[in-house]
Amino acid sequence: MKDRGLTLPELLVVITVMGILGWLGCISGAETLARQRVETASRTLSQAIEHARSSALRNSEPCGMSLTSIGWEAPRSGALPPCLAEITPLKGTGFGTGDLSVKHNMPSELRFSSNGLVLDGGTVVLSSRGTSLRRCLVMALPLGVVRLGRYGADPSESPDSTACLPDDAL
Repeated sequence: MKDRGLTLPELLVVITVMGILGWLGCISGAETLARQRVETASRTLSQAIEHARSSALRNSEPCGMSLTSIGWEAPRSGALPPCLAEITPLKGTGFGTGDLSVKHNMPSELRFSSNGLVLDGGTVVLSSRGTSLRRCLVMALPLGVVRLGRYGADPSESPDSTACLPDDAL
């Protein structure tokens, strides 16, 4: 028997199946990317806090930093030196692009004492379009213990540290 190739109906079925598989892959990839954006931003925020505390201890002088919609920046008041030598926006995590939503009740200036104690605390909630994952970061006084978790309250309300629930995935 001669090999004639695919008939038109067979070809249409193959193209349709490939299109559906491609579409499902794009949807899954978009959610994975959104989840990764939230995870990266939460860890980056946490690392910046730890780095700032280390800087205060290392230099034996108080310092501060401010959380804005684009990330950590030098304190706006200018009363304290910045904790980090180069405070720049947290590029690459979705900050400032509209892809990542950041809500917090941190003070306008997060202050660290010369012995590394935290003088201010609060809660940060991170979410992104394309995923239901909401990460929270709670900074407790005075030791500055940072806890990451899954936020379990309404994201439209003010961040609440009691709604930051433990997450086995962390």
